Amino acid sequence: MKQLTNKEEEIMEHMWDKGPMLVRELQACYDEPRPHVNTLATLMKILEEKGFLGHKAITARCFQYFARISREEYRGGSLTNVVNKFFGKSYLSAVSALVKSEKVSIDDLKELIREVEQNNQQ
Repeated sequence: MKQLTNKEEEIMEHMWDKGPMLVRELQACYDEPRPHVNTLATLMKILEEKGFLGHKAITARCFQYFARISREEYRGGSLTNVVNKFFGKSYLSAVSALVKSEKVSIDDLKELIREVEQNNQQ
């Protein structure tokens, strides 16, 4: 999955929260000073090229954009990218790094194992 810039992620968050929108509707989601319509239109075009957005024509020059990927799909793909890039495609190494840096406790891991075992028994 392609990576998104902070601005692109911000747009996607608005799209996931509000649903399909015109560029001007997206602009209204921002606090002052709002980004220029042309800036947002350019970013949305980039997001469309990356496969994150699609559009339908409302008029010849007016498009409604919609998310092609869910927030959950993006999170999963982002996690996979991080694990692949920084942990040699090893989720075990990623979890080990979280435990070593004390971001995840041993008790958290035990709880996770119990949850996974319960789910496998169902």
